[in-house]
Amino acid sequence: VQLQASGGGLVQAGGSLRLSCVASGRTFSNYVMAWFRQAPGAEREFVAAISWSGSSTYYEDSVKGRFTISRDNDKNTVSLRMNSLKPEDTAVYYCAAGGPSYTRNYFRTNYHKTSIYDYWGQGTQVTVSS
Repeated sequence: VQLQASGGGLVQAGGSLRLSCVASGRTFSNYVMAWFRQAPGAEREFVAAISWSGSSTYYEDSVKGRFTISRDNDKNTVSLRMNSLKPEDTAVYYCAAGGPSYTRNYFRTNYHKTSIYDYWGQGTQVTVSS
């Protein structure tokens, strides 16, 4: 699976951005999808994840209520809508795909771990100014 992320940019605190990630090469609906982010000098951290059909979504606590992950399996796209952005949201954002063979229970338990995602996009920079 090849992943191409886009939509990052510079925005003022309180503003919004929409990130998109287009997948190619495999059957998109077979994969769970996620967004991670990495700030300078920090480890890559989980942001949001979505199940194969989109029926289940998961969020890191600090983005709950502000970010929304969605997917369109007909367009091979996963999106991350980010509202009420804060300076601490500044990071490079990565989309990731994993696990055609995962069970629902396995994904529900491990969605936040980088290790379950086999494919990664190149990242898109999000900068939030105060």
